[in-house]
Amino acid sequence: MSAAPSPPVPAESESPWAPLAARAFRALWIAQLVSNIGSWMQTVGAQWLLVGDSAALVTLVQTASSLPVVLLALPSGVVADRFDRRSVLLAAQFTMLAVSGALAVLAFTDALTPEELLVLTFLLGCGTALMGPAWQAIQPELVERRLLGQAAALGAVNMNLARAVGPALGGAVVAAAGAGWVFAFNAASYLGIAAVLMMWRRPGTASPAAESEPLLAALSAGRRYVWNAPGVRRVLLRTLLFIPGGAALWALLPLSASRSLGLGSGGYGLLLAAVGTGAVAGAFALPRIHRVLGANGTLVAGALGFAGVLAVLGTVRTPWLVTVALLPAGLAWIGVLSTLNAAVQTRLPGWVRARGLAVYLLVFQGGQALAAPLWGAVADWLGLTACLLVAGAVMLLSAASVRRWPLHDAEGIDPSPSDHWPTPPLVFEAGEADGPVLISVIYRLPPDSRAEFTDRMHHVARSRRRTGALAWGLYQDGNDPERFIENYLVASWAEHRAQHHTRLTATDRHYEEQARELLLPGTLPEVTHAFDTASGPTVPDQGTRTPESGDARSGSWTSG
Repeated sequence: MSAAPSPPVPAESESPWAPLAARAFRALWIAQLVSNIGSWMQTVGAQWLLVGDSAALVTLVQTASSLPVVLLALPSGVVADRFDRRSVLLAAQFTMLAVSGALAVLAFTDALTPEELLVLTFLLGCGTALMGPAWQAIQPELVERRLLGQAAALGAVNMNLARAVGPALGGAVVAAAGAGWVFAFNAASYLGIAAVLMMWRRPGTASPAAESEPLLAALSAGRRYVWNAPGVRRVLLRTLLFIPGGAALWALLPLSASRSLGLGSGGYGLLLAAVGTGAVAGAFALPRIHRVLGANGTLVAGALGFAGVLAVLGTVRTPWLVTVALLPAGLAWIGVLSTLNAAVQTRLPGWVRARGLAVYLLVFQGGQALAAPLWGAVADWLGLTACLLVAGAVMLLSAASVRRWPLHDAEGIDPSPSDHWPTPPLVFEAGEADGPVLISVIYRLPPDSRAEFTDRMHHVARSRRRTGALAWGLYQDGNDPERFIENYLVASWAEHRAQHHTRLTATDRHYEEQARELLLPGTLPEVTHAFDTASGPTVPDQGTRTPESGDARSGSWTSG
């Protein structure tokens, strides 16, 4: 990600379609639309093949497609951060092409059993899990950062436009020719994305992060970043509170269509199309909604709207009334998800972006995967009407919780990289694996600045932990009250070098500068690096030269 002089501001005054002016984004958006239409056609075919079975079995289609994200999202995020993201996306497309082709062959030969359908749907979900973090992470390469909110909304529009076309088309094809043809179309649809990716000329600065961490270390780094980023954690919480209730609509709609409304596959496709149409229409209103309600107001309105739709779906038995009621469900869905997606995109720096987005996708898809069979079991136990009303009540609780746990304000957050730390002048050549490394920073403060300094250092502490610190502490010298010592431990010299050159952001620098404003006039922080004596490097004979700390295994400098 290229550096930005100031934090992004929502481009509310620009058209919601502004990202489509970027040629690469436009081409991928169109190719993705065709692929999403194929995916929705396949969803209709798969669910309708099982609609005569129990509610729990029907909802397992959604679980089979979402569960791989729960299992593979984090490893996929590591892969997308460590390897060329275009190559990762191409591998995912060809994997899903092969699986969809196998589904089509089995359907055409009447050899497709429910078990095989669920297994192959699970494998398709594995391809989606591999693709998800890489796809999200390339968005800042396709559009300007200030347009990421519109790009996220257009991604939701894409999915919902496909939902408006794909289910109706899929239902008609299943009714006229059988499920094999929808599986075949879906297989062919992946070729379009692959072709666009192969022709895409990426920006010269778009190379993936060069850190060659082992898999477990990379997973740990991603987990550590998210845990120490309060804004990202709050987005995940809001996602977790919205998705379970929302999953009830997608999991139970085929049962409502067949059992409550007496519709066939074509009618079910039209119900899904109504949701998609509402979302596409909502894309035009979304910028205005954000201006009027703000991000948190949009979350409340979306959850309330969804609760109302679930209540109608559970109690109304007139198909056209249900179809009309499903239109605002699309608007609510796109409003909430585009808000959450844009919030997480704008908070993540490039070096960990795919892993952070993988955690978001894990919560999003994992919530659906776990909630769908639960709603199916509740529907078998209490009945479809009671189940949908319970889901509506869950949505009301989600709306009420926004007051207690709102999204944090993103103003002032700038995740662009900042290589502002000087290279430490060690008296030996440290190896990449040497460590752990203890970094000590000594500050001198006037006595009356202690409380404010300590408060500002809480932000610095999170910065250290996000970028690699395993432990952190701030101490006041008992013999010299003006002397404060910050200690933090990183696992290796490679980890600390990554802090220096790739992991720090403009926001991290801002927090450091805020703390240093309180130092005694004319003083600067003094920094030392000490290596573990059991696993650190062997220092060559330096004669009379020693570091300032007097320890042959440490280096010291004064930081400006």
